[in-house]
Amino acid sequence: MLDITSYQNKKVLVLGLAKSGVNAARLLYKLGALVTVNDKKEFDNNKDAQELLADGIKVITGSHPVALLDENFELMVKNPGIPYSNPMVKRAQELNIPIITEPELAYQVSNSEWIGITGSNGKTTTTTLIGLMLNEDKDRRGTAYDAGNIGIPATAVAQKAGADDTIVAELSSFQLCGIQTLHPHIAVLTNIYEAHLDWHGNRENYVNAKMRLTMNQTADDYFVMNWDLPEMHELAKRSKATIVPFSRQGAAGAQAVLTEDGYLSYAGDKIMKADAMQIPGVHNIENALAAIAVAKLEGVSDEAIVAVLQRFTGVKHRIQYVQTVNGRKFYNDSKATNVEAASVAIQAFHDPIVLLCGGLDRHLPMTDLVPLVKKHVRALVTFGETAAQMNEVAKAAGVPFTQTTDLKTAVPLAYQASQPGDIVLLSPANASWDQFPTFEVRGDVFIDAVQQLAESEA
Repeated sequence: MLDITSYQNKKVLVLGLAKSGVNAARLLYKLGALVTVNDKKEFDNNKDAQELLADGIKVITGSHPVALLDENFELMVKNPGIPYSNPMVKRAQELNIPIITEPELAYQVSNSEWIGITGSNGKTTTTTLIGLMLNEDKDRRGTAYDAGNIGIPATAVAQKAGADDTIVAELSSFQLCGIQTLHPHIAVLTNIYEAHLDWHGNRENYVNAKMRLTMNQTADDYFVMNWDLPEMHELAKRSKATIVPFSRQGAAGAQAVLTEDGYLSYAGDKIMKADAMQIPGVHNIENALAAIAVAKLEGVSDEAIVAVLQRFTGVKHRIQYVQTVNGRKFYNDSKATNVEAASVAIQAFHDPIVLLCGGLDRHLPMTDLVPLVKKHVRALVTFGETAAQMNEVAKAAGVPFTQTTDLKTAVPLAYQASQPGDIVLLSPANASWDQFPTFEVRGDVFIDAVQQLAESEA
């Protein structure tokens, strides 16, 4: 970590806690800043605020009082999820108070090389693969650390990563809106689809936020892009970096490609058969190609790349292989909180699927699932607030279904509806909050239920 003095006695407001806010506040305090933390959650139920106060950091909880900004703050470090339409943020802009997000602060104190990954889908898997590939190559100096939107605060990582190390940072569009100097040596844009338009206002703003990842790059840097998407060819013109395209569909000019005979290849070098990967789905071929491009730019050996791709079974809760029970392979895709994500998961498999689905009723249409269910799914087991809605999907697709009360009882029912060789897939297509606090808890309940099933069937 760099020994910087620019924050000494500087008045800084940290707006919003969670992991990023807590770690940003601690780092700023360590750097000598006069830190005030403001979080909407009430103090009595706010363990983070309680701990920060005990450490000597000023905390204000329960609301976001706009009048607080009259205290002459010189900087705001904003929780990425808080939109710029928030009254506190708007007032800070009116007062010309600079606003950054936590990864920007991390970059300012870091003396490591950065690799930044963004995109609508595939960020977490690509980030994880890159980190694993870099660390698999024993001839490389230093350690690769995952950080950012992957769930590991970048400010915590930046304090332990040294000059020989690499920070592999997943960066959301929300985080990228608040960077100023962050300069990845290698940037990755996995894809761009329509997402978070309620936050950004329109698609142009969303795309512009993603492209901030490359705004500080130079010709000595690299920008890895998905060449199968025509939009990328135009966006590439906005970057000063050297463009390194990847393509699953054989796009002309791509460096990392899926060959016609099914190999993952880089610069003409066939590395391994795509079907030898542990993670299923064409979307994961794209994630692997993006990771391969970065790994080869970093000098990683083919052997290290192959070892990772043959071993990696997926990021937890994202089409994660759990185990096989009497010929049925169980996969946990609890992160699929909408129709689009569930559609990707359903299409990832060639074998018949027994699908576990349902959850919080957001009053959104599920009809786009009907043709996919008809083509790929043997049976549905539904639960949660949207169980009846998911039953209608099954009826429209001509697929049998069973409704149950919860996920725990859904697992043995799915097993009963399956046959050896089938995939039993939790891909709910709905948020978890009707029965679970987070999608992670939902996924853990599924994993535990599968383990109990395996023990009972042994």
